[in-house]
Amino acid sequence: MLKLEPLARSHDRDGFDCGSEPLNLFLKQTARQHAERGISRTFVLVDEESPPPVAILGFFSLNLCQIKCETLPPAEATRLPREVGAVRLGRLAVELEHQGEGLGKMLLLGAMRKFMEIYRTAGGIGLFVDAKDANAVQYYEKFGFIPIPPQRSRIISAREDHRGRVRGIEINREVGLGLWISNQIR
Repeated sequence: MLKLEPLARSHDRDGFDCGSEPLNLFLKQTARQHAERGISRTFVLVDEESPPPVAILGFFSLNLCQIKCETLPPAEATRLPREVGAVRLGRLAVELEHQGEGLGKMLLLGAMRKFMEIYRTAGGIGLFVDAKDANAVQYYEKFGFIPIPPQRSRIISAREDHRGRVRGIEINREVGLGLWISNQIR
């Protein structure tokens, strides 16, 4: 059975390969240090029945960030202060041999759930993600994310549907909470 859990020493970081050297290096060299310093938290998808060291099937990292409202579309920035708090999905990757099995979707939905936990506790305007390339933009678009000009390849936002949901995640309509992708994070 697959399980999402915080990165720990018992996980086999060195055995992970997603095909992207910067993502591999982040997991192997930086993720635990960032967690220890309170910079970000990394969550890994594992098979509960895997013997130690536990193989990592995929991961994502989250951190708090500040968003300049001038970077949002005018309709979204209405009645917001100049800068607002949000959560950033910093990285998301799936082990090469498991790509195409739906694990990326599981990780993205897990990140959205973690974001909603943070939102209920501390607030914020949304979940932001940097799309590294056109393929990443297309991937997030499949989950309802929408490009926001002028940096169409880098900034996208997911909208809620008429039931106040973004692909299964409850959204607070009164606050205008959303899921975004932005390169304007400080």
